[in-house]
Amino acid sequence: MDLETFDDVRASIRKNPSRSFHLLLGNGFSMAYDPSIFSYNALHDFVEKLNDKDLSVALSVIETRNFEVIMQYLDTCSALISAFGGDSSLKKKIDQASAKLKKSLLRAVKELHPEHVFKVPEAQSKACSNFLSVFLNAGGNIYSTNYDLLLYWVLLRNNVVNHVDGCGRELENVGDEFVPEEEQVWSDLVWGKHRKDQNVFYLHGALQFFDNGTAITKEEYDEYNYLLQKIGARMESGEYPIFVTAGDGRQKLKHIMHNHYLTHCYESLCEAQGSLVTFGFNFGQYDDHIISAINKAARKGRSPSEKLWSVYIGVYSESDRAHIEKIRGKFKCKVRIYDAKSVDVWGRRET
Repeated sequence: MDLETFDDVRASIRKNPSRSFHLLLGNGFSMAYDPSIFSYNALHDFVEKLNDKDLSVALSVIETRNFEVIMQYLDTCSALISAFGGDSSLKKKIDQASAKLKKSLLRAVKELHPEHVFKVPEAQSKACSNFLSVFLNAGGNIYSTNYDLLLYWVLLRNNVVNHVDGCGRELENVGDEFVPEEEQVWSDLVWGKHRKDQNVFYLHGALQFFDNGTAITKEEYDEYNYLLQKIGARMESGEYPIFVTAGDGRQKLKHIMHNHYLTHCYESLCEAQGSLVTFGFNFGQYDDHIISAINKAARKGRSPSEKLWSVYIGVYSESDRAHIEKIRGKFKCKVRIYDAKSVDVWGRRET
């Protein structure tokens, strides 16, 4: 049977105007922009060039370029040493290597990243904006598992209508007396003020979000500094963005549930209604928490008008398609498969 195309997906959206269509983005979204920046190989090569002894040992023994797999091995090794009463100094060394790897990965994402929003060509930014608007205009949410700034940049630069990431400002010198506009003091961007209207969710965090212990704040541009410069300054001072990357699906979910922003995003996916379209998300062996969220949204007992009916999964190759066919039974809703190459997300297709 021939694969469906993105035109078929759009036809479904037009035929079901009362149904919400949500979008789930994976690393393929960023790789479609530039695989030399956002692939596992690029990140692996960056970390390898840091010439850290402990990381070099780990990378040489664990023969994979998938950082999730590497960190899973390190975490498992540490847990086994504890379980068998092994050398505590060895466990400490492994734990330190795991922490270094996470910090190095964040630095790699920052260093390899385009310098600022206007480094993304106008035509590509606009094309991506049009793609995202298909779902926001259909009453859907955008969910992303990516850490980079591409999604944020596109939404910001193109003033995409009705996109809300839940952040806003609070008047800090509010009181019983009237405060003239020129004397008002406003907070930094803080998540929570607009959470009820939120329709853009970073399921695994992103570079722009920081947890200061009492609030989730979002870095932004000012007239003096690019966003990435400000994020870099915070990282150099020892602050790190909200960032879920380690372990299998269970461990990722544990991390998510210990942060109220991430929990809110995940629970939104668990409560999604209508249909979900994926792009660049491969439902790998460490993504069971995402499948569980989809199944919660599709669970029996929910009102027919309030449940998730179907998921449209984009695939790039026959092996991708075979993988989805193999795990189709894991999903508790209808699964439809379409050709991800039929989506011109970044406007590069020749006309």
